Amino acid sequence: MAEALDPAIPKDIDDLAQAILRQACDTGLTLATAESCTGGLLASLLTDMPGLSHAFERGFVTYTHEAKHEMLGVPKAVLDADGAVSEACARAMAEGALAHSRADAAVSITGFTEGGPGQPAGLVHFAASRRGEATVHRREMFRDVGRAEVRVQALRAALEMLAGRVGVGGR
Repeated sequence: MAEALDPAIPKDIDDLAQAILRQACDTGLTLATAESCTGGLLASLLTDMPGLSHAFERGFVTYTHEAKHEMLGVPKAVLDADGAVSEACARAMAEGALAHSRADAAVSITGFTEGGPGQPAGLVHFAASRRGEATVHRREMFRDVGRAEVRVQALRAALEMLAGRVGVGGR
């Protein structure tokens, strides 16, 4: 069980994080995260597992356009044309996490936890990459369920994608 995040993290999310880390440890894979709307919550979860966290290589918290560009190499053209909450940005973030780390697999999260003009609450884009494989994308609309709930649901979706990149549960 995650120590610092217990009991805030639902058991299924905690179990999936443990399974991913166990598989990564067993196969010698390292992991990276590129997060925006979750603010490092996924990295915190993956580093909070006693005896398994050594599979985590690094995390990038890139909340602003500038951070996404500077830390992950997300092209300014993508940010200007598609926006930070888009498939193109999510893909560039995941691929940038691999390019700027020594990790074997990476997952990205970018979305709106709260609504605003042109910003539908609960819209989140994810991407997962593994060296030598095609990047995959997922779009979720969690709706206006509140900031905390969007973040928890985003953790679940990102972990499901990461599981597919490391071979957990036949994903």
